[in-house]
Amino acid sequence: MLPFKPMTASIALKIQLEDHEKHTLAHYAVMSSKSAGRQFPEPEDPTRTVFQRDRDRIIHSKAFRRLSGKTQVFLANYGDHFRDRLSHTLEVAQVARDLARNLRLNEDLCEAIALAHDLGHPPFAHYGQDTLNEIMQKFGFHFEHNEQSKRVVEKLEKQFPNFEGLNLTYEVRQGLAKHQTLYDQENKLVTGKTLEAQVVDLADEIAYHNHDLDDGIRSKLFGLRELRRLAIWKESEKFVFKKYGKKIDALVLCSRAVSHIISMMITNVIETSSKNIIRLRIRTLDDVLKQEKNLVCFSPDFQKKVAQLRQFLWDGMYQSPRVLKYMRRGQRIIKKLFWNFYKKPQLLPEHFREKIGPAAPLEIIVKDYVAGCTDQFATQLYSDHEMS
Repeated sequence: MLPFKPMTASIALKIQLEDHEKHTLAHYAVMSSKSAGRQFPEPEDPTRTVFQRDRDRIIHSKAFRRLSGKTQVFLANYGDHFRDRLSHTLEVAQVARDLARNLRLNEDLCEAIALAHDLGHPPFAHYGQDTLNEIMQKFGFHFEHNEQSKRVVEKLEKQFPNFEGLNLTYEVRQGLAKHQTLYDQENKLVTGKTLEAQVVDLADEIAYHNHDLDDGIRSKLFGLRELRRLAIWKESEKFVFKKYGKKIDALVLCSRAVSHIISMMITNVIETSSKNIIRLRIRTLDDVLKQEKNLVCFSPDFQKKVAQLRQFLWDGMYQSPRVLKYMRRGQRIIKKLFWNFYKKPQLLPEHFREKIGPAAPLEIIVKDYVAGCTDQFATQLYSDHEMS
């Protein structure tokens, strides 16, 4: 590894960063210097790579700030310590960087995709997405938050005078379009993904499985008795007892067990993905893009444990009466808002109304507006006398 030189007047930091990538990343990683670029040409930044610049634009976007007001699973009135869509996003980014570092992939690209992957998520979690999808199908369209995230960064954010969107690199935008987990685009064959995009897919799954497990414990939807039916929990709990002893406090036990499950998942992905890369003789980025199946994945045996955990969370958390009560109210709110704005477009903010036209019919604009709402703002609009 070459020493990292301090910035001098004759050598821009960006050049040093790109040179550092060439000497530390795998040959099949995405190099910043070889990015396909942006839709609208811009002068290069002297101190940041293209993906670092993308990351910063995403963090400073309005859509990113709104994530703190969007539900992950539990609404804010449950308590202060439950995840929202923003904290979920940050956890995905952390796991993605960890995986990328160990697989010698581009951490900055992984982080940018991770930070943007839920920008298009509507209020009220996946129930909100399902509701908007149901509505849009009446117009011959559909709604999927990955596509909406891409639309946010390409069209809806307005921060520059000469183009719409954030003008992110091709690689980040493709990572958003091809993002796929067990809950997103599950039944589609999505190919041609960089390893960095695949890393974000698994990081998303690792993050939501574990923080939903933690939130479910905290909310007392299930306890140790139920958790000990899970193979992955029993394995993790055994590790915790061996390390700390069996007299550990129950809450601390749960915290340490969830933490170890995250470590188990990350380790399995690194080991399995590394074996896949060797087995398939992956040498270049082109070799990666030609593959029909993801190389970044869990091993088959470990995937069975993850599937058991997923089913457990579905039955005990996502379908619990306490969660469904608020989510169904959220669905009613979204339906009411959409049809009121569709029937009375004059109620839309002016900068949304002026976008209505042949390229963006009314139903698309209303969808954009409702999808961008936070839970609280949507509820406030619903309660407003003009929406009654």
